[in-house]
Amino acid sequence: MTTLIAPAKVNLYLGVGPARPDGLHPVTTVLCALELGDTVEVTPARALSLICESDVGVPAPQNLAWRAAVAMGEAFGASPDFAIRVEKRVPAGAGLAGGSADASAVIAAIAHAWDIRRSDPRIEGVAASLGADVPFSLRGGCGVYTGLGATHQRTLRVPACHFAIVCGPEPVPTGAAYKAFDDAGRVSAPGPRHVTDAISVGDLTDLGAALFNNMTEASTGLVPLIAAQLDFMRATPGCLGAAMCGSGAAVFGVFPSAEEARSASVAGVERGWWSVATRPVAMGTLEQAMGPDPDAVVKVRHPRR
Repeated sequence: MTTLIAPAKVNLYLGVGPARPDGLHPVTTVLCALELGDTVEVTPARALSLICESDVGVPAPQNLAWRAAVAMGEAFGASPDFAIRVEKRVPAGAGLAGGSADASAVIAAIAHAWDIRRSDPRIEGVAASLGADVPFSLRGGCGVYTGLGATHQRTLRVPACHFAIVCGPEPVPTGAAYKAFDDAGRVSAPGPRHVTDAISVGDLTDLGAALFNNMTEASTGLVPLIAAQLDFMRATPGCLGAAMCGSGAAVFGVFPSAEEARSASVAGVERGWWSVATRPVAMGTLEQAMGPDPDAVVKVRHPRR
């Protein structure tokens, strides 16, 4: 059995461009993996099966974890006979990429079980076929991604900060959010340089000020609570800046200390919201399953507690 933590993510920067003729949107984003994550167990079995605790309301064959196993079988010409168990900690429909991270954990665990070289391009090909955030979850850490959000451009150092995250009970339907974004017709974005510069020099104040997500207005129109949660987070003592996660509905704040992040999380719980304090993590699911990448050039560091 292989047991992995499937790391959730936040978007420190998200700039979505106008829809292409095929209806898809070009994206530039700075992603940061979190200690917060689902636990995924993958065990060799007689046939493919999936148990998801708690139930996210998706039939097993439609769950990204199941689809990841099927896609690995198709890519490598083998039967994906594994029992998969997912212990959910990341809320669905929050923009935290919980399902994508689960898929990456299944990919990494099966690659390890089948003794596939981690440099095999089919691994990332399977990940990219399942969604924009899945390749990032394989790699983890912090980095700049472009294209449809899955093309790795640059690895960044893991920022030495802490996060508080809150999420209300109403998810943001991704399709509806992008339709509202298109209907609004406002797609300008400044580019990620202010965020990447702040991370490079370790300036958390500048990082908080540089957070950006041009999906916020569209998603807030669908779920107005997001605006209230952003105001709440920004007013919390110690918060250096706040932004929405992906297309919502979760909101995160950047804090210099674990104590301040925990206090913000407690205040969120007191308001009746799902809330957690967490921090960035350097390791993705592929490294957990198969060890460090010997070809990695840029080293990342874990933040201090």
